[in-house]
Amino acid sequence: MALRDIFKFRDLPESETSKPFLEHLEDLRWMIVKMAITLGIAMVVCFAFRATLVRILQAPLRDIGSQIGTLKALGITDSIVISFHLAFYAGIVISFPLLLYFIAEFVLPALTAVERRFLFPAIAVSFGLFLLGVLVCYFWLLPKTILFFFRDTESLGWAPTWTVQQYYSFVTRFTIAFGLAFELPVVVLALVRFGLVTYKFMARTRVYAIVLIFVLATIITPTPDILTLIALAIPMCLLYESCIWIAWSMERRAQKQIAS
Repeated sequence: MALRDIFKFRDLPESETSKPFLEHLEDLRWMIVKMAITLGIAMVVCFAFRATLVRILQAPLRDIGSQIGTLKALGITDSIVISFHLAFYAGIVISFPLLLYFIAEFVLPALTAVERRFLFPAIAVSFGLFLLGVLVCYFWLLPKTILFFFRDTESLGWAPTWTVQQYYSFVTRFTIAFGLAFELPVVVLALVRFGLVTYKFMARTRVYAIVLIFVLATIITPTPDILTLIALAIPMCLLYESCIWIAWSMERRAQKQIAS
């Protein structure tokens, strides 16, 4: 039933012939194939530059200096396994615009000519927000978070000894999660654009949305600590609040166009 509901967005206007269910499934299969191939190629490219990725992702340790020593590799296959993980997450970042395009191409084939003109700018804005989230996390939040945990560990009289697997798992998941969190305005405004939610509904359910944001942040944060949860949830709440006012502006503009 969920697939049938999604496929309703793909149907052409009632005056034209809509695709049968099996053809929708075939389009879904090809979308997955194209996304997998794109991500696979991006991963191969990123894997070829794994040494550069390692240097980039270890840069936030510079605030700690030599106190942390070196990251420990405890597994025999850590170098290859972690390289694949890094290539996967870096591949997501560099192929994100194409992945978005394939999703939009599948979900919204019945767009009008006017709406199609906004597709590429929308993808560009979406990628820009994703990249902004990644960069804000990498240059601002991540170094502060790592330094906090380092000092907190020392305050308990323990010697911080981090493994490469733990460090890269935390850094990659935290950074990607922050980038995806910045996609919230795009998702909300798309729902507003297609009439699925309104400014009044968003304002009325603000409290419930904040609760859901904290639940989502709990799920996608790489560690269960409250600091990381708050660091991710608060920007998402601010983004949601901005979406409410943007939705108000969009609805007001639409009403003026109808009145004129």
